[in-house]
Amino acid sequence: MSVRIDGVVLLDKPAGMSSQGAVTAVKRAFNADKAGHTGTLDPMATGLLPICLGEATKYSQDLLEADKTYIAQVKFGQRTDTGDAEGVVIEELPLPSFADEAATLIALNALLPNFMGPISQVPPMYSALKRDGKPLYEYARAGVELERTPRNITIHAIRWTQINWPEATLEVRCSKGTYIRVIAEDLGKALGCGAHLVGLRRTEVGHLSLEQSFALESIQQGLQDSSTYILPVDALLQTLPHITIDEQQAKRLGLGQRVPLGIPSIEALVRIYRATAAPHNFIGTADWRSGVLHPKRLISQTP
Repeated sequence: MSVRIDGVVLLDKPAGMSSQGAVTAVKRAFNADKAGHTGTLDPMATGLLPICLGEATKYSQDLLEADKTYIAQVKFGQRTDTGDAEGVVIEELPLPSFADEAATLIALNALLPNFMGPISQVPPMYSALKRDGKPLYEYARAGVELERTPRNITIHAIRWTQINWPEATLEVRCSKGTYIRVIAEDLGKALGCGAHLVGLRRTEVGHLSLEQSFALESIQQGLQDSSTYILPVDALLQTLPHITIDEQQAKRLGLGQRVPLGIPSIEALVRIYRATAAPHNFIGTADWRSGVLHPKRLISQTP
C-alpha cells in the first residue's frame, strides 16, 4: 500500500531512461502515492531531474519555468535526422581544416555571439510538441515534415569547456523551452559542416544543482536513510521571499481565507510559514496585495 510522502528528490537521471520512467522508479522506491517531474529530460540525456512527491507536485510548475544549465557534447561533420546521437546519420560533410588547437578554438568561439541573449529557435520535428493532438515526433517517424513556428528563448551564457576536434563540449545556461540539440545543429550549420548532439547532461534547474542529487541505484538500494534523499516541499521555492505568520493567521490562510497583513516592504509573491516558532512548517504560497495576503497554492494539512 502506497503512503503519503511530501517532498522533493533530486535525481541524477541515468542515460537511456525516460523522465516518466525515472518518476515511476523513484515513486516505487519510496512507495509514494503521488509523484511527478519538473520538466523532461530526453532518454539520451543524464543529470538533474527534480522529482516531486505528494504535495510538492503542486509546485512543479515553478521549476518548469526556471532557467536550466547543460553540458553538451557536439560532434561536427555529421547531421542526423533527430539532431542527436539517437538518430540516423543523414549527411556527412567535410570538416574545416584548422592549423592548430588555438585556431580551432578561435573559430568555434567566433560562432557563439550569435547564440547569446534573446534568440529565435525553431523546435525540432523530433520533439513532444503537439500538432492536432499528436506529438511532432510521430509525424517525423512517418516521414512528414511540418512547418513549425519559431519560439523566443534566451541564452544567458554559452562557452566551450573542452575541444577534442571534431567534438567539442559546450556549457549552456538558458531559458525554459530551449532545445540544446537545435543549438548543436545550428552551430554546425554556421560552421558549414553540420553537427549533432552526442551527449547531454543537465547540471542545474533554477537554484537546484546536480551536486545535491542522488543516483537512482543509491535510492533503490536504500544506501542511506530515506529521509536523506527527500528535501522539504519548499525546497522548490527557495528563491521566493518568505514570511512567518502566527498560528491563527496560518489557520485562516489554510482555510483559503484572506489574511490582513500590513507589511509594505514584502514582495508580491511570498512563501508562507505556519508559525514563527516552526519555520520549517511550510503551508503554501500567497500573493500580498494592499496589506492583504491572498492564498495562492496551499498544501494539504491532513495526513
